[in-house]
Amino acid sequence: MTSGAAGVGGAVTTDDPEVAQTVRMLRDHGQSRKYYHDLEGYNGRLDAIQAAFLRVKLRHLDGWNAARRAAAARYNDAFAGMSDVIAPFEPDFSRSVYHLYVVRHPQRDRLAEELKSAGIFTGFHYPVPVHLQNCYRNWNYRTGSLPVTERAAAEILSLPMFPGLTPHAQQRVVTALRTAIDSARGVMAPSA
Repeated sequence: MTSGAAGVGGAVTTDDPEVAQTVRMLRDHGQSRKYYHDLEGYNGRLDAIQAAFLRVKLRHLDGWNAARRAAAARYNDAFAGMSDVIAPFEPDFSRSVYHLYVVRHPQRDRLAEELKSAGIFTGFHYPVPVHLQNCYRNWNYRTGSLPVTERAAAEILSLPMFPGLTPHAQQRVVTALRTAIDSARGVMAPSA
């Protein structure tokens, strides 16, 4: 589930196409298309029906967060011996709820394609760093200004993560990722 509610709502009417486009962008973080921000926008799309759904779902939040943390621990264990994969870091002073489980790999695009071929869908959250978004071009940063940030943005790969992710399904993701990494290295994966 990508949204905690049952959907989104709200309405603006206009006969001006430019106003309509601007409103569409403003309601969605200033995005002209997914992950490309031309304006400084917001996410203010909650209505009373959505709030009612969230109120009911809130009762399950602690259990869902625990399930996500358990799934993250399984991923962490699986990736512990894989030097090619940079797994999420969780400092001692906090506990992540793992809304996303994002790994890093220098051949991210290739891995994503191979996982997709295996029926496993991934995501790139967020492929364009903030300092390179159009809405912040007045900051005068250019490609190369923040090389560590830019490298991380080029390497991030969000793996399947949700409260109902079973250990069996997760093992399928891990196995497919290992196979893809071996392929990227040019190494034959051992036969099962």
